[in-house]
Amino acid sequence: MDREIMQRAIDLAAESVKKGGGPFGAVVVKDGKVIAESANSVTPDNDPTAHAEVNAIRLACKKLGTFMLDGCEIYASCEPCPMCLGAIYWAHIKTIYYAGTRSDAAKAGFDDDFIYREINIDPEKRSVPAFNFMPNEGAAVFKLWLDKEDRTNY
Repeated sequence: MDREIMQRAIDLAAESVKKGGGPFGAVVVKDGKVIAESANSVTPDNDPTAHAEVNAIRLACKKLGTFMLDGCEIYASCEPCPMCLGAIYWAHIKTIYYAGTRSDAAKAGFDDDFIYREINIDPEKRSVPAFNFMPNEGAAVFKLWLDKEDRTNY
């Protein structure tokens, strides 16, 4: 854990608020060196996926020329939401450090607990219902993937 790096994530969040963005910042680190950093840019970019962690992961991957951030750590000004947590896991980041909690975020109007609850509900019973449609055709694509000898696993 590095206080200076966490403070940078917090500073990015504060700068974002002053510029009209959301109060979130993130820094990706490898071997003690900052690889990438970003703030939330959902509203300036009109992009609901432009959370600080996702933005920082994208920048780090681009800089390192890889989609796997093995050996990296992420410092976030707040506990990652479900989307960001998923991105962190998919990127294979080894450790998450966060300052504010999801309870702090909820008190500021960023309550994502409903998403955590939705994950455990049958898809068709969620508040945004999801229905399995054309499952055989969908499964066929995975067979195509498995049959591809030169695929890049992730």
